[in-house]
Amino acid sequence: MATALSTSQSANKPVYNILYIIGICHLLNDTLQSVVPAMFPILEASMGLTFTQLGFIAFALNMISSVMQPVVGWYSDKRPMPYALPIGLTSSLLGILGIALAPSFWTIILSVIFIGFGSAVFHPEGSRVAYMAAGNRRGLAQSIYQVGGNSGQALAPVITALVLVPLGQFGAIWFTLVAALAVYFLINIARWYAHRLATISKQQMKNKKVKMQLDPSYSRAIKIALFVLVFLVFARSWYGSAISNFYTFYVMDAYGVSIARAQWYLFTFLLMGAVGTFAGGPLADYFGKRNVILLSMLLASPLAIALPFVGPYVAFAVLALLGVILMSSFSVTVVYAQELLPGKIGTMSGLIVGLAFGMGAIGSVALGSIIDSLGLTFTMIAVAFLPLIGILTWLLPTDKKLIEWQK
Repeated sequence: MATALSTSQSANKPVYNILYIIGICHLLNDTLQSVVPAMFPILEASMGLTFTQLGFIAFALNMISSVMQPVVGWYSDKRPMPYALPIGLTSSLLGILGIALAPSFWTIILSVIFIGFGSAVFHPEGSRVAYMAAGNRRGLAQSIYQVGGNSGQALAPVITALVLVPLGQFGAIWFTLVAALAVYFLINIARWYAHRLATISKQQMKNKKVKMQLDPSYSRAIKIALFVLVFLVFARSWYGSAISNFYTFYVMDAYGVSIARAQWYLFTFLLMGAVGTFAGGPLADYFGKRNVILLSMLLASPLAIALPFVGPYVAFAVLALLGVILMSSFSVTVVYAQELLPGKIGTMSGLIVGLAFGMGAIGSVALGSIIDSLGLTFTMIAVAFLPLIGILTWLLPTDKKLIEWQK
């Protein structure tokens, strides 16, 4: 009896060392992904690629990841795969090596497919590790995990300014060391993951599944909520894609700055986005997930609309606020989806995070084509209205309702 109580109490406490390590691995994984958009200005200059071709590179990277993530999550819900984590990062390592040596557009596409596959494997399994180590602080745990990824993405402009501008395309080869470090960490995470699985009661898992299957009365409401959540992720991802992939070109055109200086605008947005990602989870633990999602989208709207019209100095402040506010809902949408369908942790993590990548991929191609056809300024003004879609958050069930559905 005492042993059971001790196990129950420890299960409610976050395993912080695991959360920090998986967060660092997320940072390393997304740093590898960040090398790809960081190379866009280099590739445009050296290979003469069009905005549409750059969009297709982002499409290949993100679409492979987005399509595979829910599949990996669905499969790992049935058969968890601890050692898939280091295997996935090994694929990314090969992709980084390929992109450093790629002589043509199509070899770049092939290389980013390897990186996309590695990311597809890492994200749902990494999110599952965060969930297993969360205890009773799921919002905080998911924020620790996701802030690593957003921090890695924030490094893209720094990579461009400090590595790729002076060293060119071949400079990407240094990031194979980053991939190797991630593989090492993930081997150790995989051991903990496998041990944790061995200590979980199979009977408890079966009982949880039976409970869910015996309570189908909310299935229609859950499907509607999931559809609304997907639409919100769509709006946030398209806007984020516009900033991440094309805003540096807008800055160079509108403010007449160099490639290296333009990266600091993007770095401001992405770095403060990482701050917002970390803050969002704890705020959601205290004030509710739906409230954080709603305020994140609506408060970001006036800033997004103002951004194309402000000057070069005010733009830094607007981007900083925009990053914090908009990205505060990133980890929260993942936790919301997990609690919407608590028996499908991997599937929901893969769906929401994978969808973010997928919508960003489609957005990259679409936005690149629109820029080629209608111009950069028009496109940046038009996408600024996307966060207004956040008004649909009112259609989501409240946190209290989610708790009722789980009973």
